[in-house]
Amino acid sequence: MISNTLTIAGTDCTGGAGIQADIKAISANGSYAMSVITAVVAQNTQGVQKIQMMPVEMIRAQIDSVFSDVQVDAVKIGMLGNAEVIQCVADALKTYQPSKVVLDPVMVAKSGDRLLDNDAVSALRELLLPKVGLITPNLPEAADLLGETQATTREQMLDQSQRLGIATFLKGGHLLDQADSPDLLWADGQSHWLEAERIATKNSHGTGCTLSAAIAAFWGQGDSLSLACAKAKAYLTGALANADVLNVGHGHGPVHHFYKYY
Repeated sequence: MISNTLTIAGTDCTGGAGIQADIKAISANGSYAMSVITAVVAQNTQGVQKIQMMPVEMIRAQIDSVFSDVQVDAVKIGMLGNAEVIQCVADALKTYQPSKVVLDPVMVAKSGDRLLDNDAVSALRELLLPKVGLITPNLPEAADLLGETQATTREQMLDQSQRLGIATFLKGGHLLDQADSPDLLWADGQSHWLEAERIATKNSHGTGCTLSAAIAAFWGQGDSLSLACAKAKAYLTGALANADVLNVGHGHGPVHHFYKYY
Protein backbone atom coordinates (compact mmCIF):
# COMPACT_ATOMS: atom_id res chain seq x y z
CA MET A 1 0.00 0.00 0.00
CA ILE A 2 1.10 3.55 -0.68
CA SER A 3 1.90 5.39 2.55
CA ASN A 4 0.16 8.62 3.57
CA THR A 5 2.16 11.69 4.58
CA LEU A 6 0.57 14.80 6.12
CA THR A 7 2.17 18.21 5.89
CA ILE A 8 1.17 21.02 8.27
CA ALA A 9 2.52 24.33 6.95
CA GLY A 10 1.90 27.66 5.23
CA THR A 11 1.42 28.23 1.52
CA ASP A 12 3.55 29.61 -1.31
CA CYS A 13 1.46 30.85 -4.23
CA THR A 14 4.39 30.52 -6.66
CA GLY A 15 4.77 26.87 -5.72
CA GLY A 16 8.40 26.75 -4.65
CA ALA A 17 8.14 26.40 -0.88
CA GLY A 18 5.64 25.64 1.88
CA ILE A 19 2.63 23.36 1.37
CA GLN A 20 3.04 23.34 -2.41
CA ALA A 21 6.67 22.23 -2.24
CA ASP A 22 5.82 19.64 0.40
CA ILE A 23 3.07 18.08 -1.73
CA LYS A 24 5.41 17.96 -4.73
CA ALA A 25 8.27 16.38 -2.74
CA ILE A 26 6.02 13.83 -1.02
CA SER A 27 4.38 12.87 -4.31
CA ALA A 28 7.65 12.72 -6.26
CA ASN A 29 9.00 10.25 -3.71
CA GLY A 30 6.15 7.78 -3.75
CA SER A 31 3.77 8.74 -0.94
CA TYR A 32 0.25 10.16 -0.91
CA ALA A 33 0.30 13.80 0.22
CA MET A 34 -2.24 15.46 2.53
CA SER A 35 -2.12 19.01 3.89
CA VAL A 36 -3.21 21.26 6.73
CA ILE A 37 -2.79 24.97 5.99
CA THR A 38 -1.60 27.13 8.89
CA ALA A 39 -1.18 30.38 6.95
CA VAL A 40 -1.86 31.79 3.51
CA VAL A 41 1.33 33.51 2.41
CA ALA A 42 1.57 35.93 -0.50
CA GLN A 43 5.15 35.36 -1.56
CA ASN A 44 7.22 34.91 -4.68
CA THR A 45 10.85 34.29 -5.58
CA GLN A 46 11.77 37.81 -4.42
CA GLY A 47 10.16 37.94 -1.00
CA VAL A 48 7.11 37.74 1.23
CA GLN A 49 4.44 40.37 0.61
CA LYS A 50 1.69 39.43 3.09
CA ILE A 51 0.86 36.71 5.64
CA GLN A 52 -2.65 35.78 6.78
CA MET A 53 -2.63 33.30 9.66
CA MET A 54 -5.46 30.76 9.76
CA PRO A 55 -7.66 30.73 12.88
CA VAL A 56 -6.48 28.03 15.27
CA GLU A 57 -9.96 26.52 15.28
CA MET A 58 -9.70 25.98 11.54
CA ILE A 59 -6.20 24.53 11.83
CA ARG A 60 -7.38 22.05 14.44
CA ALA A 61 -10.48 21.21 12.38
CA GLN A 62 -8.27 20.35 9.39
CA ILE A 63 -6.05 18.13 11.54
CA ASP A 64 -9.08 16.39 13.06
CA SER A 65 -10.56 15.81 9.60
CA VAL A 66 -7.43 14.03 8.41
CA PHE A 67 -6.73 11.91 11.48
CA SER A 68 -10.37 10.90 11.99
CA ASP A 69 -10.53 9.34 8.52
CA VAL A 70 -7.08 8.50 7.17
CA GLN A 71 -4.14 6.43 8.38
CA VAL A 72 -1.28 8.91 8.77
CA ASP A 73 2.10 7.21 8.35
CA ALA A 74 4.22 10.33 8.80
CA VAL A 75 3.81 14.04 9.53
CA LYS A 76 5.91 16.95 8.37
CA ILE A 77 5.47 20.29 10.17
CA GLY A 78 6.63 23.54 8.60
CA MET A 79 5.59 27.16 9.11
CA LEU A 80 3.54 27.71 12.27
CA GLY A 81 3.93 31.46 12.64
CA ASN A 82 3.09 32.12 16.29
CA ALA A 83 2.80 30.57 19.74
CA GLU A 84 -0.97 30.06 19.51
CA VAL A 85 -0.63 27.88 16.41
CA ILE A 86 2.29 26.01 17.97
CA GLN A 87 0.11 25.21 21.00
CA CYS A 88 -2.70 24.04 18.70
CA VAL A 89 -0.45 21.67 16.76
CA ALA A 90 1.23 20.39 19.93
CA ASP A 91 -2.19 19.60 21.42
CA ALA A 92 -3.20 17.72 18.27
CA LEU A 93 -0.01 15.66 18.33
CA LYS A 94 -0.76 14.77 21.95
CA THR A 95 -4.24 13.64 20.94
CA TYR A 96 -3.32 11.53 17.91
CA GLN A 97 0.29 10.59 18.77
CA PRO A 98 1.63 9.92 15.26
CA SER A 99 4.82 7.87 15.52
CA LYS A 100 6.88 9.67 12.86
CA VAL A 101 6.91 13.46 12.97
CA VAL A 102 9.47 15.69 11.23
CA LEU A 103 9.62 19.34 12.30
CA ASP A 104 11.22 21.91 10.03
CA PRO A 105 11.47 24.90 12.41
CA VAL A 106 10.69 27.51 9.77
CA MET A 107 11.73 30.89 11.10
CA VAL A 108 13.02 32.94 8.16
CA ALA A 109 12.22 32.76 4.43
CA LYS A 110 14.96 32.54 1.78
CA SER A 111 14.38 36.25 1.15
CA GLY A 112 15.15 37.06 4.80
CA ASP A 113 11.53 37.74 5.78
CA ARG A 114 10.74 36.40 9.25
CA LEU A 115 8.05 33.67 9.34
CA LEU A 116 7.98 32.99 13.09
CA ASP A 117 7.32 35.57 15.80
CA ASN A 118 10.33 36.13 18.03
CA ASP A 119 8.28 35.33 21.14
CA ALA A 120 7.20 31.99 19.64
CA VAL A 121 10.67 30.44 19.60
CA SER A 122 10.42 29.40 23.25
CA ALA A 123 6.98 27.88 22.59
CA LEU A 124 8.41 25.90 19.70
CA ARG A 125 11.25 24.67 21.91
CA GLU A 126 9.15 23.83 24.96
CA LEU A 127 5.83 22.66 23.52
CA LEU A 128 6.61 21.05 20.19
CA LEU A 129 10.15 19.66 20.27
CA PRO A 130 9.28 17.01 22.90
CA LYS A 131 6.48 15.70 20.65
CA VAL A 132 8.39 15.16 17.39
CA GLY A 133 10.87 12.54 16.24
CA LEU A 134 13.22 14.69 14.16
CA ILE A 135 13.95 18.37 13.62
CA THR A 136 15.64 19.74 10.49
CA PRO A 137 17.01 23.21 11.32
CA ASN A 138 19.54 25.10 9.27
CA LEU A 139 22.42 26.72 11.12
CA PRO A 140 20.66 30.03 11.95
CA GLU A 141 17.56 28.17 13.15
CA ALA A 142 19.58 25.85 15.39
CA ALA A 143 21.31 28.89 16.87
CA ASP A 144 17.91 30.53 17.53
CA LEU A 145 16.63 27.40 19.27
CA LEU A 146 19.69 27.33 21.51
CA GLY A 147 19.85 31.08 22.03
CA GLU A 148 23.44 31.38 20.85
CA THR A 149 25.54 32.29 17.84
CA GLN A 150 25.46 30.36 14.60
CA ALA A 151 27.84 27.43 14.10
CA THR A 152 30.64 28.10 11.63
CA THR A 153 32.50 24.78 11.73
CA ARG A 154 31.66 21.08 11.62
CA GLU A 155 32.76 20.75 15.21
CA GLN A 156 30.31 23.43 16.30
CA MET A 157 27.56 21.77 14.24
CA LEU A 158 28.12 18.51 16.10
CA ASP A 159 28.13 20.26 19.48
CA GLN A 160 24.89 22.14 18.80
CA SER A 161 23.15 19.03 17.43
CA GLN A 162 23.97 17.14 20.60
CA ARG A 163 22.65 19.92 22.82
CA LEU A 164 19.30 20.35 21.05
CA GLY A 165 18.15 17.28 22.95
CA ILE A 166 16.34 15.55 20.07
CA ALA A 167 17.21 13.69 16.87
CA THR A 168 18.46 16.44 14.58
CA PHE A 169 19.22 16.75 10.88
CA LEU A 170 21.35 19.90 10.91
CA LYS A 171 21.71 21.44 7.47
CA GLY A 172 25.18 22.81 6.77
CA GLY A 173 24.41 24.85 3.67
CA HIS A 174 25.29 28.09 5.51
CA LEU A 175 28.91 26.97 5.83
CA LEU A 176 29.67 29.10 2.81
CA ASP A 177 33.43 28.58 2.95
CA GLN A 178 32.88 24.89 2.19
CA ALA A 179 33.23 23.50 -1.33
CA ASP A 180 30.66 20.85 -0.45
CA SER A 181 27.32 20.90 1.40
CA PRO A 182 27.64 18.81 4.57
CA ASP A 183 24.60 17.91 6.66
CA LEU A 184 24.68 16.16 10.03
CA LEU A 185 22.23 13.63 11.38
CA TRP A 186 22.52 13.24 15.16
CA ALA A 187 20.28 10.46 16.45
CA ASP A 188 20.43 7.72 19.08
CA GLY A 189 23.77 9.01 20.33
CA GLN A 190 25.44 8.67 16.94
CA SER A 191 26.49 11.18 14.31
CA HIS A 192 26.16 10.59 10.57
CA TRP A 193 27.62 13.07 8.10
CA LEU A 194 25.79 13.26 4.77
CA GLU A 195 28.00 14.71 2.09
CA ALA A 196 27.09 16.19 -1.28
CA GLU A 197 28.53 18.62 -3.76
CA ARG A 198 27.46 22.23 -3.45
CA ILE A 199 25.27 23.02 -6.44
CA ALA A 200 26.00 26.39 -8.07
CA THR A 201 22.50 27.79 -8.62
CA LYS A 202 20.43 30.71 -7.37
CA ASN A 203 17.33 28.53 -7.61
CA SER A 204 17.26 27.25 -4.05
CA HIS A 205 13.86 28.52 -2.88
CA GLY A 206 12.11 25.92 -0.73
CA THR A 207 15.06 23.61 -0.12
CA GLY A 208 14.28 23.20 3.59
CA CYS A 209 10.61 22.44 2.96
CA THR A 210 11.50 19.98 0.21
CA LEU A 211 14.09 18.13 2.28
CA SER A 212 11.93 17.72 5.40
CA ALA A 213 8.91 16.61 3.36
CA ALA A 214 11.01 14.02 1.53
CA ILE A 215 12.40 12.71 4.83
CA ALA A 216 8.86 12.32 6.17
CA ALA A 217 7.76 10.51 3.01
CA PHE A 218 10.61 7.99 3.10
CA TRP A 219 10.33 7.51 6.87
CA GLY A 220 6.61 6.89 6.55
CA GLN A 221 7.29 4.25 3.89
CA GLY A 222 9.21 2.21 6.45
CA ASP A 223 12.79 3.31 5.88
CA SER A 224 14.98 3.77 8.93
CA LEU A 225 15.49 7.39 9.95
CA SER A 226 19.09 7.38 8.72
CA LEU A 227 18.14 5.86 5.36
CA ALA A 228 15.22 8.27 4.96
CA CYS A 229 17.57 11.21 5.55
CA ALA A 230 20.16 9.89 3.10
CA LYS A 231 17.56 9.32 0.37
CA ALA A 232 16.02 12.75 0.94
CA LYS A 233 19.45 14.39 0.76
CA ALA A 234 20.16 12.65 -2.57
CA TYR A 235 16.75 13.67 -3.90
CA LEU A 236 17.26 17.33 -2.95
CA THR A 237 20.72 17.35 -4.54
CA GLY A 238 19.17 16.16 -7.79
CA ALA A 239 16.37 18.71 -7.55
CA LEU A 240 18.95 21.48 -7.08
CA ALA A 241 21.16 20.20 -9.90
CA ASN A 242 18.21 20.38 -12.29
CA ALA A 243 16.69 23.61 -10.97
CA ASP A 244 18.07 25.81 -13.75
CA VAL A 245 15.86 24.18 -16.40
CA LEU A 246 12.92 25.93 -14.70
CA ASN A 247 12.02 29.54 -15.47
CA VAL A 248 10.10 30.72 -12.39
CA GLY A 249 10.44 34.30 -11.20
CA HIS A 250 13.24 36.85 -11.08
CA GLY A 251 14.71 36.02 -7.66
CA HIS A 252 15.55 32.74 -5.94
CA GLY A 253 13.63 30.27 -8.06
CA PRO A 254 12.43 26.84 -6.89
CA VAL A 255 14.17 23.50 -7.10
CA HIS A 256 12.91 20.99 -9.70
CA HIS A 257 10.81 18.62 -7.62
CA PHE A 258 9.92 16.33 -10.53
CA TYR A 259 13.31 16.22 -12.25
CA LYS A 260 13.26 12.39 -12.27
CA TYR A 261 10.11 12.36 -14.41
CA TYR A 262 10.82 15.08 -17.00
